[in-house]
Amino acid sequence: MDFFQSKETLTVNEWILRAVVAFVFLIMVAKALGQRSISQLRLIDFVIALVIGNIIAQPLSDEKIALTGAIITTTVLVVLYVCGIYIILKFPAIRRLMDNAPIIVVKNGEILYKQLKKARISIDILLEELREQKADDVKKVALAIWEADGKFSVFLDPKYEPITPSFYKLQTEPFDPPRIIVKEGIINHKELSQINVDEKWVTYVLESQYNAKVKDVLLATIDMKGNLQVFLYN
Repeated sequence: MDFFQSKETLTVNEWILRAVVAFVFLIMVAKALGQRSISQLRLIDFVIALVIGNIIAQPLSDEKIALTGAIITTTVLVVLYVCGIYIILKFPAIRRLMDNAPIIVVKNGEILYKQLKKARISIDILLEELREQKADDVKKVALAIWEADGKFSVFLDPKYEPITPSFYKLQTEPFDPPRIIVKEGIINHKELSQINVDEKWVTYVLESQYNAKVKDVLLATIDMKGNLQVFLYN
């Protein structure tokens, strides 16, 4: 376990062991931090990610810095982070201090320039974000909000919203995603058992309709109506 400690020189194997241990440890840290810190990089998330990355990087590039100290420090930071999240959730006043308030940048088709400056985003970024939300015209936007995690929430004026079956009070069938029955040349027997078909049926359909074998199939799915979609290797 000498590779944990600071040394004048490390062998190739010791460098590899350091990297492996640090990688596994960071995976454990990410698991402990939870999905929130990965999907939504707020202020406290950004700080913890920045600090942990810097702490772990040093012993991976400098043999004179012990890996043990980095692991201990990171563990303490994770504990502090979890406690900080609990405090933020428990006390609204601290939550308001740590998390930026959402900023309305478009309202009733009008761009709020002062709010843009407050959010520190440019017109170009605003238009780009609106395009990504399928809003092709600012005048069609009833409300656009710059959220605390850096994402946009865009709400179109009701008269520009797409018409849905509910608008005409039409009955719709419940959503059931297509089941993957073959992936990369391998049959998913679990899915087949749930739709009451067997491997022979899959093989027959592939040969009769697509002139293909199971090993030729990149992906095959079937929906609740029995419609089969097959994608072959090209």
